[in-house]
Amino acid sequence: MTISKILKIIGTIALICISVLVYILYINPASPRGFSEFSKDELRMSVDYSRPYKKDRLIFGDSTNGALVTFNKYWRLGANFATTFETNKKISFAGRILDKGKYRMYAVPYKNTWKISLNSEPGSFGYSEPDYSKDIMSVNLPSTQMTDILEQLTIDFIEDNLGIAIRIRWDSTMVVIPLK
Repeated sequence: MTISKILKIIGTIALICISVLVYILYINPASPRGFSEFSKDELRMSVDYSRPYKKDRLIFGDSTNGALVTFNKYWRLGANFATTFETNKKISFAGRILDKGKYRMYAVPYKNTWKISLNSEPGSFGYSEPDYSKDIMSVNLPSTQMTDILEQLTIDFIEDNLGIAIRIRWDSTMVVIPLK
């Protein structure tokens, strides 16, 4: 077999692998992309994430019980690529001052609270843990149990008379991050 035939075979295999990866991640992902944004006056905020489904699985819990998202461990707050949070103005993020910018947002869930962190590495693949030395801030927030089960991870913005918040819901768990 000549070198040119070998290179053609290797090139064909590489092209097939890249095509499958593009199809799985971008064209028909098991966890489709979600995008939520808030706009009021001059303020613009957004969350870009992937939305996995429950599919009759235990979502939050201990690894011994087979939970998809294990308590006390890093979770990319979605699937596929890292979840990003962006704001065009300085805001209060759960009571702490956050400069305008784009951040990687991830969580460490516990049974009754979650640690939500913002990191200066947006846009990276979410499977690997972030460089923790690049964390901008971490906040601890209570998690609450909802009466209804939500099949697909949903992150959205809500506004009421108390202000604006990011709401994270999946399965029967909800976490609210107050913003000002």
